[in-house]
Amino acid sequence: MRTRRSRAVSLLVTSVVLTGVLVPWATAQTPDAEPAPGPGTVAPALVDVADVADVAAEPPAQPARTPAGDLFGADCATRIDGSTVTAHCHNRFARTDRVRLHVECDRWWDLDSDAAPVAVGPAGRAELAGRCWKEVRAAWVSHQRP
Repeated sequence: MRTRRSRAVSLLVTSVVLTGVLVPWATAQTPDAEPAPGPGTVAPALVDVADVADVAAEPPAQPARTPAGDLFGADCATRIDGSTVTAHCHNRFARTDRVRLHVECDRWWDLDSDAAPVAVGPAGRAELAGRCWKEVRAAWVSHQRP
């Protein structure tokens, strides 16, 4: 998937290209519009403009804003300390969020775990914990509407 560059990048690349072409030409001119003699004459700079064609002329499309009533999801910070995982969640929205901690263990024989869902009400906080016998490979929190 290719990313689209912004208009600012396009303007920056264009100004660099023009500066690289015009500045050496302007410094090599005398008041009579003749090239300056001697070894001080500067040749025009060569600039690779292969990437300029890939720069989009329009800014990238912005996603539509969600209405205030659809805001949902508690903010969760997950910490892995050895074989123990702790997640602290805070719900700053007006709707209840059911959060659930998932722990994936590194060893094949160590069982992965999914915690029971915990309802976090508006302006509420919750702490979720899980563990493996040995190392933890990954841990994440899922969100569900009640």
